[in-house]
Amino acid sequence: MKANFIINGKAFEFEFAPHAKLLDVLRENGFTEVKCGCREGFCGACSVLLDGRLVNSCKIYAASAKDREITTVKKIGTLHEPHPIQEAFVEAGAVQCGYCTPGMVLATYTLLERNPNPTDEEIKEALDGNFCRCTGYVKIIDAVKLAAEKVKEND
Repeated sequence: MKANFIINGKAFEFEFAPHAKLLDVLRENGFTEVKCGCREGFCGACSVLLDGRLVNSCKIYAASAKDREITTVKKIGTLHEPHPIQEAFVEAGAVQCGYCTPGMVLATYTLLERNPNPTDEEIKEALDGNFCRCTGYVKIIDAVKLAAEKVKEND
């Protein structure tokens, strides 16, 4: 089947099997910033924003995302123009292997969009569903707090 998608603000048309997951369609078409982790919706490595809502792309059929707005971490910021959230993750030492980072950044982005002053508990709740094997979460929570400060400064 064929379907149109709006990814990071640009229109695309992809062909895929009716049972294909959004994760696979994105990766097969060059959006490798969307990571393939557990394929069960547990780790958050495949997180994207679908119409502004954080979802695990491994659990979404690509056909259900047709004509919808999909945002990957590359829309948030790039290597040469990082978003303050990405800067905060680097500065706080919350980036180790980097595999979970795109999902963590998107989860932080959605949190700070709705709550610019989150408590530790709210941060933990927002990051629930994002699994990191490297940092132990202390640095990630510190990064979210720093990101909140940086985002406020940039507004």
